[in-house]
Parts: sequence; structure tokens; C-alpha cells
Amino acid sequence: MKELTHFINGQHVKGTSGRFTEVFNPATGEAIAKTPLATVDELNDAVAKAAEAQKAWGATNPQRRARVMMKFGALINEHMDELAEMLSMEHGKTLPDARGDVQRGLEVVEVCMGAPHMLKGEYTDDGGPGIDLYSMRQPLGVVAGITPFNFPAMIPLWKMAPALACGNAMILKPSERVPSTSLRLAELIIEAGLPEGVLQVVNGDKEVVDAILDNEEIAAVGFVGSTPIAQYIYGRAATNGKRAQCFGGAKNHMIIMPDADLDKAADALVGAGFGAAGERCMAISVAVPVGQETADALVEKLVPRIEKLKVGPYTAGEDVDYGPVITGAAKSRIEGLISSGVDQGAKLVVDGRDFTLQGYENGFFVGPSLFDNVTPDMDIYKEEIFGPVLSQVRAGSYDEALELVIDNPYGNGTAIYTADGDTARDFAHRVNVGMVGINFPIPVPLSYHTFGGWKKSAFGDLNQYGPDAFRFYTKTKTVTARWFSGIKEGGEFNFKAMD
Repeated sequence: MKELTHFINGQHVKGTSGRFTEVFNPATGEAIAKTPLATVDELNDAVAKAAEAQKAWGATNPQRRARVMMKFGALINEHMDELAEMLSMEHGKTLPDARGDVQRGLEVVEVCMGAPHMLKGEYTDDGGPGIDLYSMRQPLGVVAGITPFNFPAMIPLWKMAPALACGNAMILKPSERVPSTSLRLAELIIEAGLPEGVLQVVNGDKEVVDAILDNEEIAAVGFVGSTPIAQYIYGRAATNGKRAQCFGGAKNHMIIMPDADLDKAADALVGAGFGAAGERCMAISVAVPVGQETADALVEKLVPRIEKLKVGPYTAGEDVDYGPVITGAAKSRIEGLISSGVDQGAKLVVDGRDFTLQGYENGFFVGPSLFDNVTPDMDIYKEEIFGPVLSQVRAGSYDEALELVIDNPYGNGTAIYTADGDTARDFAHRVNVGMVGINFPIPVPLSYHTFGGWKKSAFGDLNQYGPDAFRFYTKTKTVTARWFSGIKEGGEFNFKAMD
């Protein structure tokens, strides 16, 4: 079995703890590698080396840092297929989905090529007699990114690109389930010209996470994962005086109004609900049709579309709609929640339990499931399933549907399908969710805007990528300057004139 490494000072370094966790090919259920789990001492050593490397990198002008991002982006493009294959083997995504994962990360790298503009300060000329004021953005020093399994390229790139473009050094702790893509990206950014030690990849579990949160040299932490862990990391980071942006779980609703194009809405729900096996924080997991006729018609359109979905390994080609879930434990949990939905009275219209695929009987595959007549007190509604399960909650009116979204504890993404502009505008203004789609099912903003949820989906006041990332990864220094040589009278300073 292949033994993976950490990436320290531009080199692959074997772990010294003697502790490992297995990496699986989710399509076959086979353990294909083992990830070293670092000790506190290993993490602290990596941080110390990063802090030393950051001094010169932080003093490098933004234009030169941007040139590294330009070369890095070109290398990602050049190695797109290689990265996608590596990602699919460990995660299980289809190759088109894996390429999309890399592409959405690359788009943030492209925005970071504009770092010189994003890092500009402000200037006030003659704010007082002979007094000028100006501000500058400076790097924090060493920062950390803790990233999840579901986007092995995109989210590490969302973290590392802006952090490095701002002049920081970064400790990246990828998910121990899918570490290879992050290790390869680290190689590529060194090839692009990043000085050794500015990016350190340290693999690990909770022991390393806690060491990151307690290390005094680390000034900021970015995290993406489940809500309980996001809340834990945010609280411990804040207690230790660190900046933190922590993104948690989701329960994303899509409202379907009676005037919506139901064919387009059904297509959107199938793509948004079942793509990537539902393992997306922006997946639509709850359809909310308004009115019984709308609900009945929507189910009729959804069933044949769902039954036609092709589930299989990424090696089966481009026609596969989605692959396996990440682990056997995830498969068991999803199927258990489906069973709970049946037990609690929801109508299981399409049953994805006990799905098998010839030749891949040990893989972690879950067939697509569709529920109708789901109510907010059921576990399949309350919990983030993170699997290929779509629940339909029927609403009697637009206001009832809107209140369902407003009352939900999560606030990551939401959408509405309607032909009425006034309804859409009202929804966008009133709903308490961070990202809103209008006739658009997964409203992930483009990389020059910013990504972030509300309520229990996010902790911290700044979002990921876009302008917020440059604010998060820098601190503002404001200078008030006065030069006496310009205020003279008879060759002497006129102090009274300056009062």
C-alpha cells in the first residue's frame, strides 16, 4: 500500500508519528494508500519553518507574488486531467465533476493574479494642515487552512491562493481521506516559483487541528466542514486570539412556484440534488413546490429523470451521472436516514437503498432516492444527509414556503423557480440565506464576488474568496503623516499654524 507524505519546505517528508489512516477508492472499497497523521511537534516544526520563509515572501512586492499565481494557474490548466484523475480515484467523483472541482479552484487563482489591485490602500491628501493619511494592507504572517473531503482541489485552492497572494505563509491541512490532490498542488505552486516553506501541507486528524488552533504563530484559520466542528474551531480559534472563518453544514431549499417552468425546475433539481452524489454543501436537498397541483406535477416529472440517472465509477466514462459516496460509514448513515424517513411517515417514491453495481459490489454506492410528503419534524429534513436524497416538502402558499426557509437553522444557499419578477425580488430581499438563486439551482457566486452562508452555516464575519478573502488575510495599518518643511515662516517652523 502506498504511503503518503507531508510536504514541508518544498519536499515530501515521511511522517514520524507511526499513526496512519487509510485512503480508499470509494468505487471498489479498496484501501489504496495510507495518510500519515502528524504529531503536535511535527505541526509546530512546520509552522516555525513557514514563519521563517514568510519574512521574505511577505516583503516581496504584490506584482511579483501575482506572477507566481499566473504561472500556478497555467500549471493547473496544463495538469487538469492528471489532477482530475487523482481526485476521482480518492473521492469517487466522475471525471467531468472532478475537472469542475479543479476549475472552480483555478478561477480563484485567476482572481489572485490581480493581487496588486486588491491590496491597494486608501489615501487622503491634506486631511489637516500639511497632514496626509494613508492606509496599507499587510500580511498576517502564518495562516492555516483546514479543508474537507468533498472538494479536494477547489477548497484548498480557495484557501491557499488568496492567503499566499496576500504575502502570508500557509499551513494546509487537507482531509486525510483525500490528501493527494493537495500534495500535487503544492508541488505545482513550488514549480510556479513560490519559495520553499511558504506553503506547508501537514496531514492529520483532530490532534493536528487542535495544534493549529493552539499554535501562537498562526494568526488566522479558515475551515470548511460540518457545523459542529466549524463552531468548535471558531470558538477555540477566537479564544486563542486568532481570526477565523468557519463554514459549516447546509440544508438548501428550492421553492417552485405554480408559474415556474416545471421541466426546467425538474432538470435543475436532479442536477443540484444528485450531482456529486449529493456531497456538496450547496446541493439542493429540499424541493418546496407551492400548491398541490404543482407538487403532484413536479413528482411526475422528477421520477423518470431520477430513474434514468447512471450511477457508477469514474472509470466508466463521461456518461456516468454520479459516483460513490466517500466511505462505507457514509453509505450506511445515508441508508439509515432513508429508512428513518419511511419509519416517520414520508412517502419514499424512489428507493436508492441496496443499490448494487456488478463488479463493484464492495463500492460505496447509494442509489438516488426521492421522498414526498416530508415534514419539518422528520430526521431526513432536520439533518444534512450529504447524499443522493431529495425530499419534497409541500407548501400551501408562497409565504408558507418562504417561512420554511427562514425558519431553518441553516442558511447556506437557496433558490426559487418562478416566472414572476416581483415574487423573485421579494424572495431575494426577505430570505435570510447567504447565497440566493433565481431560476438558478446552485447559486455559487463567481470567484470575483464572494462565497458564504448565514446562520449555522457560517461562523465569522468575512466570506471566502473575492474581496473578503483579501480583507481576511491582511491587516490594515493607517499612517498619519506630517512634514514640517512645507510649513515655514521666516525660516522657522510656525507651530501655531499647524494647530
